[in-house]
Amino acid sequence: MVATLFEDIFTLKRMDPDGKKFDKVSRIEAQSEQFDMFMQLDVNTEIYPLSVGEKFTMMLAPTLSLDGTPDTGFYAPGARKSLADKFEYVMHGKLYKISEEGSGINVKVEIYASFGGLLMLLKGDPSNAANFELDQRLFLLMRKV
Repeated sequence: MVATLFEDIFTLKRMDPDGKKFDKVSRIEAQSEQFDMFMQLDVNTEIYPLSVGEKFTMMLAPTLSLDGTPDTGFYAPGARKSLADKFEYVMHGKLYKISEEGSGINVKVEIYASFGGLLMLLKGDPSNAANFELDQRLFLLMRKV
């Protein structure tokens, strides 16, 4: 069974809110439907084009193995079925910061990850961050809905 850390459907709200900085990469801002999480994510839009208003599923998982076995660090394409077969865009990275903002019932958790320099910020209810650990290796997988 696949162990997922987080999964939800997001709607793309804005692209490049601070202006376009790179030719092949855009920073997207999206809002999730089920868990009401806000996400900023750098995406290589040359290979995975996105448009404002589009919906996509985003999953964070510790491994691509369908049976949940830990990632070995080696990838052999086509060797066996993997979680990546069900998605269109996959990145591998590391969670480098978890912090909380606000207080009381207004507290929000912020989860930061880097995927080879492409950054992600996931912000929302702290209960959605229970499975995350600092320096955790993870896969980000996306598929348009």
